[in-house]
Amino acid sequence: MMSAEQKYEFWLETADYDLITADAMFSTGRWLYVSFMCQQAIEKLVKGLHILYIDDNIPRIHDIYRVFARFEPQLPVPLDDTRRELFDRLSKFYLNGRYPQSKQRLSETLDKDISENLIKQTKEAYQWLLTLKP
Repeated sequence: MMSAEQKYEFWLETADYDLITADAMFSTGRWLYVSFMCQQAIEKLVKGLHILYIDDNIPRIHDIYRVFARFEPQLPVPLDDTRRELFDRLSKFYLNGRYPQSKQRLSETLDKDISENLIKQTKEAYQWLLTLKP
């Protein structure tokens, strides 16, 4: 049976992979998938932290803040408004099961500058989340 630490490391590895993939998608101009991979990276890291702070009964949802809020009271530093807004924004980019027209509308809200800023904000939040490991 895997320990909580091993489960966290699994989530961290997949989150790292998704963050690298966001960069790869950026280099090819696939803005929608940049945003999706940023969302995935943060969601997975938050779910890994959930394991360490609470347990591995992680809610099967993709709302990053709702998962984060479950262990936020135990953190040494509260979530600031900027990161909260980023978590809420990223959660809107979760793509599973979206209809093609929904993807198209979402895609139309993105461009190179927006995607570049989103990656920058995601990487900053990601580094902050890494500091929360107990």
